[in-house]
Amino acid sequence: MHEMSVAISIVDAVCETARKDGALSVSRIELVVGRLAGLQVESLRFCFSSAAKGTLAEDAVLAVEEPEARGECGDCGSRFPVSFFYAECPVCRSLKVRIVSGEEFMIQSIIIEEGE
Repeated sequence: MHEMSVAISIVDAVCETARKDGALSVSRIELVVGRLAGLQVESLRFCFSSAAKGTLAEDAVLAVEEPEARGECGDCGSRFPVSFFYAECPVCRSLKVRIVSGEEFMIQSIIIEEGE
């Protein structure tokens, strides 16, 4: 399951950052996962809960923003939503479509609870 290794990497990165900042715990993690990022968000959520057990992020809320994928036509310049890496321009029917968004995957922010 690809999402488990991704979830473990997220937990490791978040907990390392939280420890450096003297956190007692992590209360929220915000991710951006584009629709063409190659991740199943529901599987990632499931795996995250297992990966976070016993860590500073165990009780963290995992918020995931899923921006739609967009393509740009290399012939007419139109921009439009796409659902796959290969698409046809809905304006001029060209197949010269470049993906301009939707492949993102990043940790946008974390919220930590600090000790005194």
